Amino acid sequence: MEQVTRMPLLGEKFPELEVMTTQGKMKLPEAYQGKWFVLFSHPADFTPVCTTEFVAFAKRADEFYKLGVELIGLSVDQVFSHIKWIEWIEEKLDVKIPFPVIADSAEGVSKALGMIHPGKSQSNTVRAVFVVDPKGVLRLMIYYPQEIGRSIDEILRAIKALQISDNYGVATPENWPNNELIGGNVIIPPATDVKTANERKGKDNCFDWWFCHKQL
Repeated sequence: MEQVTRMPLLGEKFPELEVMTTQGKMKLPEAYQGKWFVLFSHPADFTPVCTTEFVAFAKRADEFYKLGVELIGLSVDQVFSHIKWIEWIEEKLDVKIPFPVIADSAEGVSKALGMIHPGKSQSNTVRAVFVVDPKGVLRLMIYYPQEIGRSIDEILRAIKALQISDNYGVATPENWPNNELIGGNVIIPPATDVKTANERKGKDNCFDWWFCHKQL
């Protein structure tokens, strides 16, 4: 019987994959054991939207590294194409790409992670983002169509929110830390018993017993 594979779901372990990159062979998620990492795909080398994204990732790389997050790119182009494109970006745009880029095939990582766009060429990947935590667990996925460039700032914001949630056992509101209702505050988990619910009623930092917030 043919084995059916599916893309991983949030909260599951990132699949074990051996990949060829511009910095040599790597095993994922083993290569980043104990660290967060972001795997992001792009449709093709030497394309305008992808170039703007690579420049943005490179310019913000230090911000990711300060959060303990490694970066790794991917497309179905071959290694020599990645290398030439990276050289072009450095020569023409004066931006050095510090992270490895995976050279994949349509039957490899891209298929395993559901990154092949069925409505487009079967050799092109969508703009996918996978955020994996230090335990190798997939924590966030974002998919964009080929025509729409990503916001690297949003990826950074989401990672900061995930780390805050993990470290303090809280949730973060829409557009945290710039939410229209509670600003940079975080959301306290809802009460799970009547006594706690009654204690929260009428408090300054609570809209109701199930919606309380606080500063960190």
